[in-house]
Amino acid sequence: MFASLRVRNYRRYASGQVVSLVGTWMQRVAQDWLVLELSGGSAVALGVAVALQFAPTLVLSLWAGVLADRYDKRTMLIAVQVGMGLCGLLLGVLDVGGVVTLWHVYLLCVVLGCFSAIDVPVRQAFAVEIVGPDQVANAVALNSMTFNVARIAGPAVAGLLIVAVGTGWVFLINATSYVGVVAGLVAIDPVRLLRPPRVPRRRGQLAEGLRYVRGRPDLVVLLSLVFFVATFGLNFHTTLAVVARNVFGRGADAYGLLATLLAVGTLTGAALAARRSGRGRPRLRLVFGAAAAFGALEVAVGLMPTYTTFGLMLIPCGAAALTFTTAVNSTVQLSVDPQLRGRVMGLYMLLFLGGNPVGAPMMGWLAEEVNGRAPIVVGGAVTVLAALACAAVLALRGLEQGDPYGGSEDFSIDSKGR
Repeated sequence: MFASLRVRNYRRYASGQVVSLVGTWMQRVAQDWLVLELSGGSAVALGVAVALQFAPTLVLSLWAGVLADRYDKRTMLIAVQVGMGLCGLLLGVLDVGGVVTLWHVYLLCVVLGCFSAIDVPVRQAFAVEIVGPDQVANAVALNSMTFNVARIAGPAVAGLLIVAVGTGWVFLINATSYVGVVAGLVAIDPVRLLRPPRVPRRRGQLAEGLRYVRGRPDLVVLLSLVFFVATFGLNFHTTLAVVARNVFGRGADAYGLLATLLAVGTLTGAALAARRSGRGRPRLRLVFGAAAAFGALEVAVGLMPTYTTFGLMLIPCGAAALTFTTAVNSTVQLSVDPQLRGRVMGLYMLLFLGGNPVGAPMMGWLAEEVNGRAPIVVGGAVTVLAALACAAVLALRGLEQGDPYGGSEDFSIDSKGR
């Protein structure tokens, strides 16, 4: 389960991540709650804030993938972490000073979104350089475990701190936490990194990456599924605060507990994924089955009648969601040409995060016009339909070409789509 921790560089990288990610999740909870306070509980306002934070992904994610193939990823990550820490510092100062307004939050959401749009695809491509292709599935799973340990601790601590001292101090604590991740990246030994040959700068590199994906029908189907699940199914950053406040009439501490229960589920899914990682590339049946299971469980979550049952159902729902995201991430990374990995992961993250500017306001509108549960039920139903449709497309293509896409045999994809 912990094979990647044998790699010294990965240990240094992961240790910095634990500290920073706890702060990041604290800020996410505090930011959502601050938006609701400043807007009088408006679900649309919260959806707009989420959309603004993810909107830069639409513009920058693909170019970040080009830069990841062209330049040193470690240096890029250090610069981006410093910028993200400064965003938290500024929002904290404005909030503690009592001068923060909704437009301040919106503006900083955009700036933070610009840094995140560069950070995520570069980080995804950097995992292979740290541990090598044989351990990348395990590293992806352990990264998810680290992410979700922080996701358990961060929201719970944030909920208590918001009640005790207010949202502003939470932002300042997050700004401080970026020291950990920068220190971890600086401590990495660049000589031990397994870097592919640098791609020289030339015109048309972005288009080259898009043509590569277009020529791989298997990747097109997988990335389409990622878009639908991420845009409509993974809507908890928009819906949980609304459900806690507007459906169950609870406070910030109750919202933090819901986020923690979801994280318990995703941590469980990450641990299971880490154990499976030694078995080679994930089966496509696991990818599609996990997506369908997540969608069905999400519908069940939205129909739970009480706060307690709602929270408890988030645990299996989170496990299914993480199983899907880890499996599809590993499948994509392990099936592409190494010199195009940055650009493909840029497109992956564009589709994974870029749908939020559309999905978040839509889900916020649905919560206000129908009720707070509606986005969860609708998002789960869309996820189930997308999983079934994409699985059917690959199954039909496999039957036509004599490939085992829909059969009982294991199936993997090489960097040429074979």
